[in-house]
Amino acid sequence: MNLKFNHEKCSGCGVCKLACSIRNFEEVTPSKAVLRIEGLFPEPGNYHIHFCDQCGECAEVCPTEAIELQDGIYQINDDECIGCLACVEACPHGVMIIKNEDDIPAKCILCGECASVCPREAIVIYKEENEKECR
Repeated sequence: MNLKFNHEKCSGCGVCKLACSIRNFEEVTPSKAVLRIEGLFPEPGNYHIHFCDQCGECAEVCPTEAIELQDGIYQINDDECIGCLACVEACPHGVMIIKNEDDIPAKCILCGECASVCPREAIVIYKEENEKECR
């Protein structure tokens, strides 16, 4: 599974961020979402969705190799993480966050919750077989 983003369809409503924080942190805290919506003002209605594209730059800088590739998704092993936050600084999209309760970083694990609630289909789930439909 992967996620596709159509920035032109995004209204900036933030429902995706709300769903992400509830699903991944069991909190109604959109600031904890592992994706960002940037308003490209002054042009009204112009938004850009920043997301983890599983590039692996976070894993490359991790001194303890706590970020591991599993089934095409980079995941953080909390037991191995020392909380140095080098991965947060290295993220080219600025979408890794720090979980306040334990100072361990968090990143997108492609759960798809953001896509399941997006009212305008600015975020969609795709599998290889329907990739052409999502372009």
